[in-house]
Amino acid sequence: MKIGQITLHHVRMRLKTPVSTSFGTIGDKDSVLVEISDADGTVGWGESPAFWVPWYSEETIRTVLYIMEEFLIPKLFQGEITHPRQVSELFAPVQRNHMAKAGLESAIWDLYAKRLNLPLATVLGGTKQRIQVGVVVGIQSTVQETVKIVETYLIEGYKRVKLKIKPGQDIQFVKAVCASFPQLPISVDANGSYSLADLRILCELDQCGLAMIEQPLAAGDLVEHAKLQAMLKTPVCLDESAATFDDIKNAAAFVSCKIVSVKMSRLGGISATIQVNDFCRDRNIPVWCGGMFETGIGRAHNIALSTLDNFTMPGDLSGSSRYWERDLIKPEVVVNQGEIDVPDQPGIGYEVDLEQLRKVTLFKKTFR
Repeated sequence: MKIGQITLHHVRMRLKTPVSTSFGTIGDKDSVLVEISDADGTVGWGESPAFWVPWYSEETIRTVLYIMEEFLIPKLFQGEITHPRQVSELFAPVQRNHMAKAGLESAIWDLYAKRLNLPLATVLGGTKQRIQVGVVVGIQSTVQETVKIVETYLIEGYKRVKLKIKPGQDIQFVKAVCASFPQLPISVDANGSYSLADLRILCELDQCGLAMIEQPLAAGDLVEHAKLQAMLKTPVCLDESAATFDDIKNAAAFVSCKIVSVKMSRLGGISATIQVNDFCRDRNIPVWCGGMFETGIGRAHNIALSTLDNFTMPGDLSGSSRYWERDLIKPEVVVNQGEIDVPDQPGIGYEVDLEQLRKVTLFKKTFR
């Protein structure tokens, strides 16, 4: 396929309810949406959900836009692309900048699937017709408020609840939720806010019967996570520390974790995510799909990826209405009793709502 044009859309959307984590509170969410058309006019969509501030990784909205325009987009116009796997090879000379790469590469995958007139999930090798999903509860001001919110999500049928935690807002909250909902799989996510000096707290969390403790220690620290995992019976799940395929290989060698949270944008695209899925499957390390507060475009890609065989745990996907008054896709993603039906239409399976897109776009630029 020959690329005709590429348009970048910098959008900003207001979350229905601000989400508090150990690194800050998110009220407005920016993303870079990628629209790629071929010479025949077929259009593929992708998303780079970087934050405005480099608190999750070193990338930001501004760095994503810069790297795409100056280094990555020119490579896509250099020749004809026969398969999306070529994109990661084209981008290889550019170090890291995974979110910038993922936004463009995911749009190419959507375009490729539409040209084949097949659902993206089918093209990726996925087999599930519906996927189970979990929900994330941000740090609340009181224990009672946290329990009330979890109860609401349990009524809605979510299969797993993840509690954001940080030092000082952890044990009391987690114990209350576990006591209130003893049959519900509950995990916690620290976003790297603890150290081995907090071992007493982490060992107390270990007694709560959690499904996992996600990213308890600093990003990139595989050795310390290995020490911690050896002391805990609860599985440690890596997120920020599993930024590359090599990170995940090393984590498996060190036994730094027993579960991996997979985020396409963190890894650099769909091709890298498939590679991680296969590697972890062969080593009996389950994976699940993490979320980055994506619009429906990025969420649709995550749904397709969650149909792969080793995505065996409910992901942080949720429905469109969980985050947005109005999403950017039609129809919106709907959760029914904790499950999402995988679309059977070509590509990501959802139509982009161009009218709503215009309303939330701060900046756009087209390249030919």
